[in-house]
Amino acid sequence: MARNKRLGILTGGGDVPGLNPAIKAVVESAIDQGWEVVGVRQGWGGLLHCNLDSPQARKNLFLDLTRSTVRTIDRTGGTFLHTSRTNPQRTKASEVPDFLKGTAEPIEGQGDAAIYDFTPHILSVLEFLELDALIPIGGDDTLSYAARLHEEGFPVVAIPKTMDNDVYGTDYCIGFSTAVTRSVEFITALRTPSGSHERIAIVELFGRNSGETSLISAYLADVDRAIISEVPFDIQKLALLLVQDKYNNPSNYAIMTISEGAREIGGDLVHYDGDEDAYGHKKLGGIGSLTGEKLKEITGENIIYQQLGYLMRSGAPDSLDRMVAVSYGQLAMDLVAGGRSGRMVALRDGVYTHVPLNRVISGVKRVDVDEMYDVEQYRPKIADMMGKPMFLY
Repeated sequence: MARNKRLGILTGGGDVPGLNPAIKAVVESAIDQGWEVVGVRQGWGGLLHCNLDSPQARKNLFLDLTRSTVRTIDRTGGTFLHTSRTNPQRTKASEVPDFLKGTAEPIEGQGDAAIYDFTPHILSVLEFLELDALIPIGGDDTLSYAARLHEEGFPVVAIPKTMDNDVYGTDYCIGFSTAVTRSVEFITALRTPSGSHERIAIVELFGRNSGETSLISAYLADVDRAIISEVPFDIQKLALLLVQDKYNNPSNYAIMTISEGAREIGGDLVHYDGDEDAYGHKKLGGIGSLTGEKLKEITGENIIYQQLGYLMRSGAPDSLDRMVAVSYGQLAMDLVAGGRSGRMVALRDGVYTHVPLNRVISGVKRVDVDEMYDVEQYRPKIADMMGKPMFLY
């Protein structure tokens, strides 16, 4: 008797609201189509750290997913499978599991600076699990490794997620709507102390390379100015504009948003001390604080600085993210069941579709500055609403 086909599913990178509904949709659709589903814990890290000679390690890293297992997971945010920023094809020497040490030659560097590619181990684990296909859910970093597995011949169908909404090849990523919803709520609430103390408020939002969260949150919350990752800003001009905004406001305050990936003209990105992650990124943060200090020095005005950070990705998903997550999950499983691989589910012009997975690594997705942003006034600008999609993404 032939065995049922088996599907693996994992989540990688930062968590966002909507991951659990997507997982549930995949599992229920898979079961309906006669597949078994294995959840991989901790993203690509679960596969990297799987010691095939250790039954306990395998038990801790993999989970059989049934209707009962996923019955209630869509009621909460985050990912119940957990996640990591592991990159198996560029593993630092310090992050190599003990059982893999000495099993591969570095692809670059030596000693403590060595970098290893453990893709052969990953493929061995997938074979051991008897998986016929894999659905990874993640941003461009996570999905870049999914594209590698596709190149190696393993069947993969990917689901894009990131609250920055910057995965190339799709207009929408799971998590973006909730991130904007949370941001608008907190920005609106921050008007109370800003007005009470007559200050200039600076709200720093996630957004490394794309300023879409800053732009759309500013547009919906009707803030005075918005600084985005794509356009370096002049601190003197920004100071002048905000002072004008403050004194033109009957409540005598002003409020602005700024992307964590923003920078001054001629300046550098602001990041925390520490090493790069597995995908070559240093943790950004603090541009809002630095901007606030400079604005106070220039204007003499008191500043409120609020870094929303992880609050943007906290809690249960909003209705839009639930709808997209469930739809993406069902579409991804339909592609798998139909024998399609090397694809990423996507939304294009408001329509569900799928695109080649390697498109993720073929370009970058950024704010359309000409259509969406006033570079002189540092404000959202919708040049012509006619013909725009409902959510402007």
